[in-house]
Amino acid sequence: MPLRDIGDSVSYGIFGKVNEMASRGAKVYPLAIGEPSFSTPRAIIAKAQESMEAGNTRYVSSYGIPEVRAAIRDKVRRRNRINAGVSNAIFISTKLAVYASIVAATDGKGEVLIPNPGYFYSQPVVLSGAEPVWYDLAGDYSLDVDEIRRRTTTKTRAIIVNTPSNPTGKMLSSRQLKELLDFSRERKIYMISDESYEDLVYERKHVSVGSLEQEPFSVISVFSLSKSFAMTGWRAGYVVAGERVVGLLDRFIEHTLSCFPPFIQYASAYALRAGGDSTRRFREELRGRRALMERMMRRIPRLEFARAEGAFYAFPKYDAEISSLEFSTRLLDSKGVAVLPGSIFGPAGEKHLRISFAAPRKTIEEGMGLLGEFIESLPR
Repeated sequence: MPLRDIGDSVSYGIFGKVNEMASRGAKVYPLAIGEPSFSTPRAIIAKAQESMEAGNTRYVSSYGIPEVRAAIRDKVRRRNRINAGVSNAIFISTKLAVYASIVAATDGKGEVLIPNPGYFYSQPVVLSGAEPVWYDLAGDYSLDVDEIRRRTTTKTRAIIVNTPSNPTGKMLSSRQLKELLDFSRERKIYMISDESYEDLVYERKHVSVGSLEQEPFSVISVFSLSKSFAMTGWRAGYVVAGERVVGLLDRFIEHTLSCFPPFIQYASAYALRAGGDSTRRFREELRGRRALMERMMRRIPRLEFARAEGAFYAFPKYDAEISSLEFSTRLLDSKGVAVLPGSIFGPAGEKHLRISFAAPRKTIEEGMGLLGEFIESLPR
């Protein structure tokens, strides 16, 4: 499909509108963007600055510098229980990693199964030349492996899973992941596991599906530093996979970006090795903001929601005869409250809203109060 036929990002459109409204003095309540309000820890910033001053501003390997690849290996062995070596690790920004992993898994053809509702995976699938195929999640947003089996055909090249989930906050169980892994290996289908929110979990323990196979082979595990360390603008992430896939990702980087900035990689290596305390502080603050978001949603009779087990999003269903796109548009225009329409996360997301509780507490409290006023004004 030509690039001109790929639609604009609704989320970035809302983000831009919020910035435009704020620039002209309007009061806005940004509860849409998937970005923690925290600052990147000063020690990580200092490592990047130190690295630049040491002259680390030149070309490096498209695989990543040795220090960051070793830090990735050590982290996934320790934290994720994935039996990886340095040769299984590559530094690549996470959103690009999803696209590049799809390209590597599909060779630009076939079908890729994506969750409904789920993150914006359909566009990178289409950009790769493959075809996205929705698979419905269960009623509680857990995996329905039988549904995935029904959707799988001889054209299926990859299955994408996301835990904790954006937008639902659901965490997938070890049992379900193992069942799907066994099926994918039997059918020789790659699993692409997006684990961007792995550190932001509140009650349950995060399970990496890559830990359930003896060596990285059929699972392509995608990780991010953006959420764990409040590094969204750094574009720092990594992939752990079999050597063949890592080699293909290296080729992808070689012929597009050449490499990623070495000073960002040195800072990322430091974060992976020594940044755990800041991540724990972020998680505990988000736990409190989740509780506040839940209290605010309970005050709105026409919202129905399930507790987010991970990530930092509520995904409530609302009771009103209005599309989620119209709801979010009118809410922003009339109240200055920015949320994302659930429909952009797949057909099953209609009549839902994605609301971020990564915003400051005052923004959550005031914004949700205005959302309640707005929904009460709508006809049922």
